[in-house]
Amino acid sequence: MHQNKSLHRVLGIFLLLGGCAGEKPAPTPVLNTADAKTLIEHSLPRNVSDKAGWTADMYAAFTALTVTPTQENICAVVAVIEQESGFRVDPTVPGLGVIARKEIDSRAARAHVPLMIVNGVLLLKSSDGRTYGERIDAARTEKDLSDAYEDLIASVPLGKTLFAERNPIRTRGPMQVNVAFAEQFSSASPYPYPVQSSIADELFTRRGSVYFGVAHLLDYRAPYDNYLYRFADFNAGQYASRNAAFQNAVSVASGIPLTADGALLPHDSDPNSPGATELAVRTLAVRLKMSNGAVHSALAEGRTKGFEATPLYQRVFAIAEQRSGLKLARAMVPQIQLAGPKIKRRLTTDWYAHRVDDRFKRCLSAP
Repeated sequence: MHQNKSLHRVLGIFLLLGGCAGEKPAPTPVLNTADAKTLIEHSLPRNVSDKAGWTADMYAAFTALTVTPTQENICAVVAVIEQESGFRVDPTVPGLGVIARKEIDSRAARAHVPLMIVNGVLLLKSSDGRTYGERIDAARTEKDLSDAYEDLIASVPLGKTLFAERNPIRTRGPMQVNVAFAEQFSSASPYPYPVQSSIADELFTRRGSVYFGVAHLLDYRAPYDNYLYRFADFNAGQYASRNAAFQNAVSVASGIPLTADGALLPHDSDPNSPGATELAVRTLAVRLKMSNGAVHSALAEGRTKGFEATPLYQRVFAIAEQRSGLKLARAMVPQIQLAGPKIKRRLTTDWYAHRVDDRFKRCLSAP
């Protein structure tokens, strides 16, 4: 009974904490460590092993990132971990060896390397005494496979040819954080733990994956009034839901259909080879009173909070709302079909976001 009263007191305090998820508003009452950890532990699914360890790493991530551990923020993190790994630090992936072999064959074909040569390389002894092929076939987790790839890339010239010196295991750990995001984030904000090998390898640890996962999910300001869009962004990239809404506004303003996928520029971002969104915006150039160069520069801000302050963003919405006579949404779940070696059925970002959102709501309503 005493424990329940204590928990209710903690929840009551959190109801007073304002601000959007991941934002850093004016100073608010700070819970002591014990109360915050109590709320985190209570929010974990009942069947989680080592609740104390998960609680400690989640609390450390919130603290290091100065993200307030409200019940909503905690449940958002819990929902993502549950979806991505079921709270297993290094989860097994069924048929991983077969998936890896298919990926190697595919990369060999793209590099015009005969399979006979590839198979010969896989028969070579690796650093642990097994052949590369044996290690790949025996891999049960992404870390097993990543270690085999790293050995192959470092030791065999063909490894560099097939993988361009880049390990293809790009999302890692219990929150399945993208390596590129973690490396970029750590270059701007120092990682708070000792790095044993590399930032990429830290993602295979619980503390590293949770730290960078919380950063990706919550440590940015976005115009969202619903956590659903943060879950979509976790899958598609920060601000993707905001950008998808902008693409919708461009379609309304220009009359040109666009796929609202949240990607405002192609990956190469070449102003001399504009993508569909940029071409549609250019048809509004006269009304926008912006040059092609200015349009491109503004779209390049699409991965930052600053995009919302650009004349392009504000004028496109003004034109679209004038034309439609409606107030348009500032966030939409991106229209993306998910692809990858591990995906064996049709999945989308919309499916992912709603699946995590369901878990989030169950966490919030748990007794």
